[in-house]
Amino acid sequence: MRVYYSAVAAPTSSFGLIARVKAGDRDAFTGLFERHKSRLAVLIHYKLGAEVRRLMEVDDVLQETFLEAFRDMDSFQYQSPGSFQRWLSRIADHVIADAVRHHGRQRRAGEAVPFRSHSNPGGPEPADSRTPSRILGEREDLQALIRKLDGLPENYRQAILLAKVEGLTTAELAERLGTSREAAALLLHRAIRRLRDLEDKARRP
Repeated sequence: MRVYYSAVAAPTSSFGLIARVKAGDRDAFTGLFERHKSRLAVLIHYKLGAEVRRLMEVDDVLQETFLEAFRDMDSFQYQSPGSFQRWLSRIADHVIADAVRHHGRQRRAGEAVPFRSHSNPGGPEPADSRTPSRILGEREDLQALIRKLDGLPENYRQAILLAKVEGLTTAELAERLGTSREAAALLLHRAIRRLRDLEDKARRP
């Protein structure tokens, strides 16, 4: 996937940065953020979905996810090159769930307290869903990737997000999808081929 690799290249040297953060090197966490922020921003974009993106922005969830990761870094156990990305993904799930529950409580109580927003920090609720994430909006390659992912069938997009963005192994992908490893691998193969077709089509004059 040419667009995928140029837009959200897999971080390959996070292990050393994680060790430095655990040893007390706060500056090393900036390196971790830079390595993982694009992948995680794309993942959060789809985890939120169109409806929830009306209530909160990708950037806010991303920042809160990394803040919680920094606080809990001592609890993280490095197992493989993809384990840190998967850990971040789980934290993002909790951040999103907490924000949605908080919003639900506010609505039931009749409160009108908006979610924080970089583009509209004091504006009315819900936030303008047309306002793009700064991280996604500032990078054309990420915008191109999202447009192509949006053009895929839901099951293809989900397979790519899980395997190539969240970093699940084939076995983990199969477990998440509730299918066999062979079926999961075939689905991913077809999804990647369809994405490549979309990339080739976009390059034609």
